[in-house]
Amino acid sequence: MAIPTGLLTLRLPVRPELAPETKLGRFLLGKYRVDQEEETGKRYPWPKVLWLTGVDYFSTLGYQPGIALLAAGALSLPATGILVAVTLLAAVPVYCEVAKRSYAGQGSIALLENLLSGWKSKVFVLVLLGFAATDFVITMTLSAADAARHAIANPYLHRVVGDAPIELTIGLLLLLAFVFFFGFNEAIGLAQLVAIPYLILNLIVLFGGALEVMRHGEAFSQWRINLAGHGDWTAVFVVSALLFPRLALGLSGFETGVSVMPEISDDGNAKGGAIPIGRILATRRLLFTAAVIMSGMLLLSSAITTFLIPESEYQEGGAAAGRAIAYLAHRLLGNAFGTIYDFSTIMILWFAGASAMAGLLNLMPRYLPRFGMAPRWVAYRRPLVLVLLSINIAITLVFRASVEAQGGAYATGVLVLMLSAAVAVTIVRTKETQIRKPQTLLFAGYFFVVSIVFVYTLGVNVLERPDGIIIASTFILLLLIASAFSRSVRSTEMRISEVILADKESAELWNSISGKKVNLIPLHGSTTSDRNQLEHKIRTHYRLTGPLAFLHVRLRDNRSEFFATLRVRIHRDGEHYVIEARGAVAIANAIAYLSELLDPISMVLSLTNKNLMKQSLVYLIWGEGETALMAYTILVRYWEWTKRLTARPRIFLMSG
Repeated sequence: MAIPTGLLTLRLPVRPELAPETKLGRFLLGKYRVDQEEETGKRYPWPKVLWLTGVDYFSTLGYQPGIALLAAGALSLPATGILVAVTLLAAVPVYCEVAKRSYAGQGSIALLENLLSGWKSKVFVLVLLGFAATDFVITMTLSAADAARHAIANPYLHRVVGDAPIELTIGLLLLLAFVFFFGFNEAIGLAQLVAIPYLILNLIVLFGGALEVMRHGEAFSQWRINLAGHGDWTAVFVVSALLFPRLALGLSGFETGVSVMPEISDDGNAKGGAIPIGRILATRRLLFTAAVIMSGMLLLSSAITTFLIPESEYQEGGAAAGRAIAYLAHRLLGNAFGTIYDFSTIMILWFAGASAMAGLLNLMPRYLPRFGMAPRWVAYRRPLVLVLLSINIAITLVFRASVEAQGGAYATGVLVLMLSAAVAVTIVRTKETQIRKPQTLLFAGYFFVVSIVFVYTLGVNVLERPDGIIIASTFILLLLIASAFSRSVRSTEMRISEVILADKESAELWNSISGKKVNLIPLHGSTTSDRNQLEHKIRTHYRLTGPLAFLHVRLRDNRSEFFATLRVRIHRDGEHYVIEARGAVAIANAIAYLSELLDPISMVLSLTNKNLMKQSLVYLIWGEGETALMAYTILVRYWEWTKRLTARPRIFLMSG
C-alpha cells in the first residue's frame, strides 16, 4: 500500500459489519448498534439531570422503609440516622472526588482501571463489572418485584392482576425488554415526570403520618418504650451501628450520579481547558442535592413508619411488608389516594429498572470489546437486551420475586462499587500527599477511614446475607469464562488500529518497497549478525528473487491491551531493508498487518518446533509463541472476508 508523500499513517480497511442472512438475524443485528447510536450532543442543567439519578436513588423509598423495619424494628430510626451520616459524610465526598477524576462518566471502575496496568487491570475491571452487573440486574428484578407487590396489594388492581407476583414481575421485565428493543429516548424528560410527582406524593403521605403521630401521642410513647428495651443511648447507638449494614440499600444511586455526567452542561466554566470544571462542580451539586433530599426522606419515612405501623404488619406476609409508605397512604388517606400513590410507585420502580438496563447497555460495550473480551454482537443493543432479559427471568424465578430475598445481592453490588470508589480515591489522594501541605495528609487519612467504613459495611452484609456474594461470584465467573473464550476466538483479528511511520525517510522507503517489490522476512533478533545468518539459511533452501525486508517486531510492555498502534521505522542495509515495528501487543498479528499493507512478493516465517499447546497459551497472554502459524492463520482469515483470491504473497514456513 503506497502512501502520498508526507502522509505517515497507514490503515487497513476495517472489517465490515455482520451481514445476517435470516430475518431474525437482520432483526437482531440490523441496527441499534450501541456504540454507533446517534449522539444528540444536547446537554442539560444539573437540576434536570438530577431526576435521571433520582429514579434509581429515590425509588428505593418504595421498599427501603419496609426493609428497615423488618431488619431493625424499633431501631429503624437510629439505624437510618447512621445510614444518613454515612451517606453525607462518606458516600458524597467519595463520589465528588470520583466526579473530579472521572468526568467522562466512566465512574469508579475506570478510575481504578487507570491506577492499575496490564492483566491486573483487566481482571480487576472484569471483577468490578461482575459486581456492577449484580447491582444493575438486581435493580431491575427487585424493582419489578416490588412494583408487582404494590400492584397486587392495591384493592382495585388486585381484581385485574390477581395474586401472581412471579408472573407479574416477569411481565414487567418483558415490557422493559420490549421498550429497549425499539429504543429508549427522552429519558431525562420522562425521569422528571416520574420522580417529581413520586416525591410529592411521598411528602403528602409522610406529612399526613406526622399529623397522625401528633394527634395520637401514644404511638411515639410506645416507640420510646420499645427503644428503652435495648438499653441506654450508648447501647442503642452500638446496636444501630451493627444493624445499619442491613439498610445499605439506601446508599444506591451514587454510581448512577457520576455516570450521567456527560448529560450535564458545562455552563462555560471550563475556560477552554481540557477539564470541564463547570460540569464537575455541577455534578457535585447534583450529588449533594440528591443525597440531602434522600436523607431527609429516609429519616422522615423511617420515623413515621416506625411510629405508625404495627410489627405484625411489616413482617413477611404482612400488609406493609416491602410497601410501608404505600400501606400508610391507603390507611391514612384512603384507597383512592393510595391507588394514585401505587401507580406512581410502580412507574418509578419500573423506570429505575429502565435506568439500570440503560446503564448495563452502555457499560458492557464500553469495556469488553476494547479488551477483546466480547463477541462482536455485544455491540448491538437487541442481543444484549435478550441476554439481560434471560438473566432477569432466571433471577426472578430463583428468588420467587421476593424483594427481601434480593436485598442482600443488591446491597452487595452497591457496596462493592462504593468500596472500590473509596479505595481508588484513597490511593489517588495518598499519591497527592505533600509533607509541606498537611491538609493533603488529612484528606488521604479521611478517605482511608471512609474505606474502612465501607469494608465493615460490606463484610457484615456478606456474612449475614451471603446470597449477594454468591450471585456476584456467578456473574464474575461467567464473565471471566466468556471473556477468555472471546479473547481466544478474536485472537486471529489483526489487532492493529493503525501504523505510524516514524519519519519522512521511512515513508519514502515504504513507497519504494510496497507492492510486490521485496520479500518480507520476520526475525526475532535485530542485529546485523542475526540478519546475515537468516539470509544465508533462506538463500540455501529457497529461491527468492528481489531484495529482502527484515521485519523485527517489538512488543509493548502492557500486552493485555487488545488493540495497538504500531510505530514503524525503515532503513536500508546494503541491498536489503530493515523494518523496525514498535508497540505491538502480539507479534503474529503485527506481522500479518504489516504484510497486508506492504504486499510483499513472498514471506518466510520461521517455526519454533515447540509444544503447540504451551505456545498457544504464551501467544494468548504474552503475544509471542508460535508466531509463524498464527500469522498464516490470521492472513488466511483476513483474505477470506476481503475475498482476495489473486496476488497473494507466497508464504514459506521454515523449520527451526
